[in-house]
Amino acid sequence: MASGSGSDMNREMILADFQACTGIDNIAEAIALLELNNWDLVAAINGVIPQENGILQSNFSGEGSPTGMFSLRSHPSAAAPAPAPPPPPSSSTSSSSSAFCPVLPTRHIVERQPRMLNFRVEYRQRSVEVVLEDTGTVGDIKQILETELQIPMAKMHLKGWKTGDVSDSTVLRSLHLPKNNSLYVLTPDIAHAATSGLSSAQQEAASQNFLLIVSHREAQRDYSLNFPGSRTLQEVKRNISDLTNIPVRHQQWEGWPTTATDDSMTLAASGISYPCHHLSVCRRASPTQAREQSDECTDVHMVSDSEGEDFEDASEFGVDEAEIFGMGTSGCRKSPMIPENTENEGDALLHFTAEFSARYGDSHPVFFIGSMEAACQEAFYGKARDRKLLAIYLHSDTSVLANVFCSQMLCAESIVSYLSQNFITWAWDVTKEANKARLLTMCTRHFGSVVAQTIRTYKTDEFPLLLIVMGKRASNEVLNVIQGNTTVDELMMRLMGAIEIFTAQQQEDIRDEDEREAREMVKREQDEAYRLSLEADRRKREAQEREEAEQVRQEQIRREQEEEREAIRLSLEQALPPEPEDESDVPVSKLRIRTPSGEFLERRFLGSCKLQVLFDFLASKGFPWDEFKILTTFPRRNISQLDPAWTFMEAKLFPQETLFLEAKE
Repeated sequence: MASGSGSDMNREMILADFQACTGIDNIAEAIALLELNNWDLVAAINGVIPQENGILQSNFSGEGSPTGMFSLRSHPSAAAPAPAPPPPPSSSTSSSSSAFCPVLPTRHIVERQPRMLNFRVEYRQRSVEVVLEDTGTVGDIKQILETELQIPMAKMHLKGWKTGDVSDSTVLRSLHLPKNNSLYVLTPDIAHAATSGLSSAQQEAASQNFLLIVSHREAQRDYSLNFPGSRTLQEVKRNISDLTNIPVRHQQWEGWPTTATDDSMTLAASGISYPCHHLSVCRRASPTQAREQSDECTDVHMVSDSEGEDFEDASEFGVDEAEIFGMGTSGCRKSPMIPENTENEGDALLHFTAEFSARYGDSHPVFFIGSMEAACQEAFYGKARDRKLLAIYLHSDTSVLANVFCSQMLCAESIVSYLSQNFITWAWDVTKEANKARLLTMCTRHFGSVVAQTIRTYKTDEFPLLLIVMGKRASNEVLNVIQGNTTVDELMMRLMGAIEIFTAQQQEDIRDEDEREAREMVKREQDEAYRLSLEADRRKREAQEREEAEQVRQEQIRREQEEEREAIRLSLEQALPPEPEDESDVPVSKLRIRTPSGEFLERRFLGSCKLQVLFDFLASKGFPWDEFKILTTFPRRNISQLDPAWTFMEAKLFPQETLFLEAKE
C-alpha cells in the first residue's frame, strides 16, 4: 500500500493523527501542511518535526515491513513545535517514498500522542504558568504548584475546572480540556500573610482571629473588632483611625503588651490575649509628642517645631491632615461614596464609581450604572443563556473593615476578574441614614421584606456586605450574604459556590426555554402553514371567481354578437329582392353554392342584379363575405374580391354557376 497518498486512508483520521503528533491546533494550518505533502502523514510530521532531532521512532521487522511502532517521545520542541517549510511532495506513491520515513500501511499502527496543555494558575497576587502533557493528572499540577508556591498539596484546593471538582488522580485527557486553561488555587486553611518563617505555634496563632475590644475614651464608645492574627499593629491603628477620626500619629494607646514594641509586628506575635484583648485609645494632646509620633512614619516629611504648629492648625484652613501626612485613606474628611438625598440612582452610581476609583485605584469590579431595577432586569430577565448572578455591594464608611475589604479583597485581581465574568455588580453606600433607608425600600420592593430585615440586623462593624442574588421564576432569591471580615480565598470559594448553584438552575432554565421555544416554533410553523393554506384557498377561490366572471362576460359578449348577427341577418334577408321565376322572360342566373359543411344553397338571381345581392344573401345564411371567400370551381376565381357593383352577367355568373365557400384565415 502506498504511504505517500492520502487516498488509501480516511483524511479525517490522518488529520487527527497529524494534530496529535505535532500539537498544531489550527486545523487550516494542519490541512495546508498535509496537502503540501500529498497527505503523506510521515512526510508531513517530519516536515514539522525533523527526524534528526530524535522525535520520530519506528522499528521494522527483518523483512523490512513495519512492526506497528510509531511514537512521539518527550522533547523540548514537542510542546509547541514551530512549523517548518515542508519538503516538496513526492512524485512517487511507492512504499519507499522517503528514505528515513517509516511506512504506515494502516491507521491502527499510529499511537495517539499526548497534547501539551497550558495552565495559568492564580494564587492571591501571584500567577504561575504550568505546561503539562494531557497524560498527566491533576495531582501532577499540584506537585508543581507545591514547589512554586511552597503550599502543601493537602491544603491546596485547585478550582476553575469546567466539569466541576476533580480528584488528584483524574487524568487531564479525560477532562477534554482546551490548550489554554485558567485555574485558581484556594487555601482556606492558610492565613493570607506569609508565615513560613514562624514556629508552628506562631503559625497557628496567625491563622486565628483575635477579638479586639477598643474603648474610645473621648467618645465613650467601645468597638468590638475581629482581626486575623496576620494583621499588623500599624494596620489596626490605621483602621481605628477610620473609626475615630484620630490620625495614627495622634493616637495614644493603653493595653498593648510590653512585647508590642514595633508597629510592623503581627497581632499573633505581639503577645496580646487570645481570643479577646481589651485596649483603649484617645487623642494625644501634646503637639510635640504628635511630631515625634509622626516621625516614625516613613511617608512623613521632617518639619521644624514652628512648622508643627502650622500642621496642628491646618484643619482650620481647610487642609486635610491625612493629605499632609500621606494618609489619604484615613477617612477624616472623605467624600461620601454616594451624596445624601441623591434623586437619580444612575448619577449616584456614577459618583460611587468615581469615588471608589479615587480611593482604591482603577482596578476594581465594574459597577452597574443605573437603578437596582435596571440591574435586576439586566441580570435576570434576558435569555436563560445570558443571565448572570447579581452581586450587590453595600459600603459603609463607618465600618473599620471597609478599607481593608475594598483594597485587599474586592480589588484583588482574581476577584475582579471572576466578578466581571460571572456577575452583574451593583453597589450602594449606606453610610448616610437616608441612603440606607432608601436601600431598604428598594430591597423590599425587589426581594421582599425578609432581605430588608436581614440587612437591618447587621451592625455597622459587620459591614461591608456583599449580597449574591439569583433570579428565579416566582421571585428573586438571596443565595448568600458575605460579610467584610473574610479573606480572598473564602470570598472566592463562596462566589464559586454561588456560581455552582446558579449554573445548575441556569441549565434547567435553558432546557425549559429550549423546550418552550421548540413548542412555539412548532406552533408558529403550524400557524404559518395554516395561513398559507388559507391564502392558497383564497387565491384559488378568487381565481375561480375571476374565471367564472370571465366566462359570464364572454358568454354575454357571444350572446350579444349572436343577437347582432341575427339582427343583421334578418335585416339582410328582408332587404333581398324576391327570387325570380324559373321561366321568366328576363335573364336569370341560377347559382348552386356549396357551404364548408357540405350542404348546398340554391337560388335564382336576375342577371342584372349586382354582386352585392349575392353577398347579402350569403350573409343572411350566416356566411358574411368578410369572413368567407366565394370561389368558382373552374377556372378558380375569388368572387368576393370583385366589385360588389358588378352585375351577375358582368361577373360571368350567367346563366348558371356552381360556387363554394371557404373560410378566410
